[in-house]
Amino acid sequence: MMIIDAWAQHPTLRHSQDPVFESLRRWNKTETPTEELSLEITVGAMDAVGVSKSLISAWYAPRNIMISNDEVAAFVSKYPDRFVGVGSVDISKPMEAVREIRRCVNELGFKAIRVLPWLWEVPPTDRRFYPVYTACCELGVPFCTQIGHTGPLMPSEVGRPIYIDQVALDFPELKIVGGHIGYPWTDEAIAVATKHENVFIDTSAYTAARYPAQLVEFMRRHGRRKVLFGTNYPMITPGKALEALDSLGLDDEAKELFLSGNAKRVFGL
Repeated sequence: MMIIDAWAQHPTLRHSQDPVFESLRRWNKTETPTEELSLEITVGAMDAVGVSKSLISAWYAPRNIMISNDEVAAFVSKYPDRFVGVGSVDISKPMEAVREIRRCVNELGFKAIRVLPWLWEVPPTDRRFYPVYTACCELGVPFCTQIGHTGPLMPSEVGRPIYIDQVALDFPELKIVGGHIGYPWTDEAIAVATKHENVFIDTSAYTAARYPAQLVEFMRRHGRRKVLFGTNYPMITPGKALEALDSLGLDDEAKELFLSGNAKRVFGL
């Protein structure tokens, strides 16, 4: 069965060493990396459990371009059959952001745009996001974001899934993928995804053993076309993320949709 990872990144040292992740390193009892991670290690982690493709993202923050769009394009160029590019932009510069989204899609061939509200400390209803949504609609690519609390020591309120409700009302044609399952507001995430045709959830940053019961029930029943598999690699490897997959009780159709079918449809792969 094909597997597509809807949320991953191949980190640069700028990303791996950024101070914002220090709390995660303490929690995971890991040292700050001093060497670049090779693309071969990332592909090897995919191969270990049969992940066919990973959507790898750029990371733009106010103080640091952690992973640039051009770096993501270079990764995709080296492994075009394995990596799918996801761009990011600086929302504080609206017209520059719009031009960069057009470049990401039209020139670099990226399939989505991701911006994380917690990095900017504003909710996705902030006016600075709206040019991004407009550009994504015009170009026909999904907008990806983070929903739920933040692992880094940054405000979590901006990750409330209910903010996505207003965005989806303003941009009903925009496909929105909320990563990290929305915990501890998973019921909100499910409600918004149920209400809006083009709102989806991905399971990145959580192993299958840690999915909330209400999300698993959603995946089994009326939400089987709404949830995408994701890892947040390298935080969680695909193998670790999938260890308890069989314990979820998904039928064959629900499992195929979760592992790849929904991602293929949403991202046009």
